[in-house]
Amino acid sequence: MNTRNSGKVPRSRSTSELGLVQIYTGNGKGKTTAALGLAVRACLHGYRVVFIQFMKGTNYGEDKLSEMIPNFQLEKFGRKEFVDPKNPHPKDLEEAKEALKRAKELAEDCDMMILDEINVAIHFGLLDIDEVMDFVKNKPKHLELVLTGRYAPKELIEIADLVSEVREIKHPYSRGITARKGIEY
Repeated sequence: MNTRNSGKVPRSRSTSELGLVQIYTGNGKGKTTAALGLAVRACLHGYRVVFIQFMKGTNYGEDKLSEMIPNFQLEKFGRKEFVDPKNPHPKDLEEAKEALKRAKELAEDCDMMILDEINVAIHFGLLDIDEVMDFVKNKPKHLELVLTGRYAPKELIEIADLVSEVREIKHPYSRGITARKGIEY
């Protein structure tokens, strides 16, 4: 399922205070959740936010945010099936490349862009690290850019302004509790 909006999100105001690169990575739960909180906060201040999801073709709670929060645009890229990191489906590669292409198209017209799970897409070989690095290094100066997902490449960590690592200490999965609607997705 793709919830793509082909229109551009108009920028709302001068954003001279924006323009940093943030990374949320690590093996713990909460990277996307942190990015969503940041997106909601930015929208409530009148900023235009584009949230591009890599490898998330299934239904998640955030799919409804575009209808509920002004200035928020969600674009999903990915199949419903999980990506096999050792043998990605050709469609996985196609979707990841399309997501990065869309990010490049929208970068000038928003205040904040979140590339959700892009670190995993790089790690799985769906995206070329050099192409992502080029995008990050040459992003519009006003754009606050947020990259999420495990396995953040050291090259991205080195050029980021903020890096937060979410580390798992304890997780209900280890007790057999599966993903819960409204909590994990």
